Amino acid sequence: MSERHKPTPAEIAAARGRRVPDILAPGLKVLFVGINPSLYSAAVGRHFARPGNRFWPALHAAGFTDRLFSPFEDRLLLERGLGVTNIADPATATADELTDEQLTAGARHLARKVRRYKPAAAAFLGISAYRVAFAKKDVRVGPQPDRLGGAAVWVLPNPSGLNAHYQLADLARLYGALRRATLD
Repeated sequence: MSERHKPTPAEIAAARGRRVPDILAPGLKVLFVGINPSLYSAAVGRHFARPGNRFWPALHAAGFTDRLFSPFEDRLLLERGLGVTNIADPATATADELTDEQLTAGARHLARKVRRYKPAAAAFLGISAYRVAFAKKDVRVGPQPDRLGGAAVWVLPNPSGLNAHYQLADLARLYGALRRATLD
């Protein structure tokens, strides 16, 4: 789907269950791990593409990118040592539609992916999904004591526009702490 084509409601509905291809390469500095694709993202085939999602503005405000990227420029992240994947593959209208079993199975698959590609850090974008997927009750935003497949683990707020607990300035500050720890 082209960047100029806004998906129709029918195209968005038809995206249920689809996956969005990983942006992944060996030896990344940071692998951002979303929960799962939105229907909008799956309809256009790009991560964090739904209007109102703050992933791309947060990356820019945190200093990961020198300008605001469009979701259609996601492959440019690789040049900066960054990648994107998800815990669970199937697109849903909301992450709440995922079962605990899907998140747990996704975590096992993700662990294999991290061992294979060896990013320095895996940054999970969603604390509740991380808690379920990895059976961790006492998790706070920021760096974690655990490692995943050799990668440092960070948990950051979900950039979805539905996450009203964190504004863009909060995301920029927290994502910026990850950037300073991994890229500076």
